[in-house]
Amino acid sequence: MSRPTGRVLTLLELLQSGGTRTMAELAERLGVDARTVRRYVHQLTDLDVPVEAVRGRYGGYRLAPGYRLPPLMLGDDEAIAVLLGLVAGRRAGLMTTTATASETATAKIRRVLPERLARRVDSVLESLAFTEPPGELATPDAEVLLTIADAVRHRRPVSIRYTDRDGRRSGRTLHPYGVVAHSGRWYVTGADPEIAEDRTFRLDRITDARALPGSFDAPDGPDPTQRILTGFATAAYRHEVTLRIHGTVEQVRARLPASVASVEAPASVAGTDPATEDWLRVEVRAERLDWLPPVLASLDRPFIVERPDELRDLVVAFSDRLAERARQA
Repeated sequence: MSRPTGRVLTLLELLQSGGTRTMAELAERLGVDARTVRRYVHQLTDLDVPVEAVRGRYGGYRLAPGYRLPPLMLGDDEAIAVLLGLVAGRRAGLMTTTATASETATAKIRRVLPERLARRVDSVLESLAFTEPPGELATPDAEVLLTIADAVRHRRPVSIRYTDRDGRRSGRTLHPYGVVAHSGRWYVTGADPEIAEDRTFRLDRITDARALPGSFDAPDGPDPTQRILTGFATAAYRHEVTLRIHGTVEQVRARLPASVASVEAPASVAGTDPATEDWLRVEVRAERLDWLPPVLASLDRPFIVERPDELRDLVVAFSDRLAERARQA
């Protein structure tokens, strides 16, 4: 690569790092005079790279949004960070329906790495292991994700076409509060103005999203993440479980996270230190009960099963099995 071409690419890398770069700074970093810097800028604009001049005392050059992605310059650390992020995102299932986009982006970055660095990155990827299996979850449409995220940012209503878990299709209007990634899935939480209630929808079940005129005010109260976790814990399931557990909120949350259970402290200690032990009211919604006895045992805290009776019977049976096995030689 000739030195002028190399300097043009270095100029592009400097501009891509963000902000406005003064003429004096660019000239010093490139080792050329101001006239040469202007010539390099013209070469970039001839390649349709959107460079704009900034006038004034602290003026210089900066990149402007373009109609297409210009050549992207990445340092060694940046390239590794992008590659590992693509691999981790694909494994976690946090991709859009254009699954090949992740693979082609990975291949393009890998192909242009210097051979020395490419070999080291290959060693990392080949030796990298995950404790969880690869994500095999449904992924959202990229256009749906972008439309809803823009509506969240600008507080605009959206019209969506949604298919529920039973296959029923419907059209809805939503005031979206936020987009949350949880356990390998994308969710949007917001208000349904027709029923005046908060709702949570899986993005992969939304087939179409359109921004509507108007705006709405951001709600007070929990943030989108807490709203979604609370929604999971209070959703309609086959069994409604009520427990009294003596301990701290932190101890209970260690085994029963916010997405599984709601924890309510007595009014006498509400708002106090979460490390304070007391009898806490814990509510769980579940399709099955057989997983709860081992969880309660692992808490190693006094507890009372208020409902259902079926859970109480399962806890007694689990306790008898443990005692019997402990007595075996």
